[in-house]
Amino acid sequence: MHSPHGARPATSYDSSHSLPENEEEQPIREMMDSLAELARPARTALLIVDMQKDFCTPGFGAERAGRDLGPANRAMPQIARLLEGARASGVTVAHVGFWTLPDHGSDSDTWLQKRRGATVSAPDLCIAGSEGAEFVDALAPVKGELEIRKHRYSAFTATSLDLLLRARDVRTIVVTGVSTNVCVETTFRAGFELGYAVLVPPQACASWHERLHEAALENVRHRFGATPSVDEILAVWNS
Repeated sequence: MHSPHGARPATSYDSSHSLPENEEEQPIREMMDSLAELARPARTALLIVDMQKDFCTPGFGAERAGRDLGPANRAMPQIARLLEGARASGVTVAHVGFWTLPDHGSDSDTWLQKRRGATVSAPDLCIAGSEGAEFVDALAPVKGELEIRKHRYSAFTATSLDLLLRARDVRTIVVTGVSTNVCVETTFRAGFELGYAVLVPPQACASWHERLHEAALENVRHRFGATPSVDEILAVWNS
């Protein structure tokens, strides 16, 4: 089947830092060359998912629902490093935010039922136009960067993200934000199925539960892409 983007490099980069026994002699430089191809600034987009006040800021929705904000706030400086590197190197930046319409205008019955029972969450997070729906100040968009509002977990579902990335000839997405096992994972799965190469830096995403965070990253490595570090990605963008 012909890829919608044309020919793509294989997503073969492995950032586990320990090579399989039958590949012990494979030069590390070959892996870095693969990452350098995948993460070329002109063909890459940085997606910052749900780094909003309701998910990351003390006193707002997620904390009131009992969520530990520590993991999200530890990821924030790493995302900020990527954002700075992306801006300096010409990488496309997309700020993706959850956007719940007032009076549950964007919620189906099934969606609302599951949201009401979601772990350390609530059905009224990120109400459209509310302060809680604003992006955190440390990662605020600047002029020229994409702002995507979504009503579901995936940044691609019923949004213009795919169209806007294709218009910029983006081939690879670097997916960051919260939560690793929900909106980040749903986004990288959708992006992969649309034909994008997927990179998920572990230090730049977070979940309320470390086991779920690690399981989502394992899914990346086994089926969807690679998990290079923030430093490794920045080394490509700064080269």
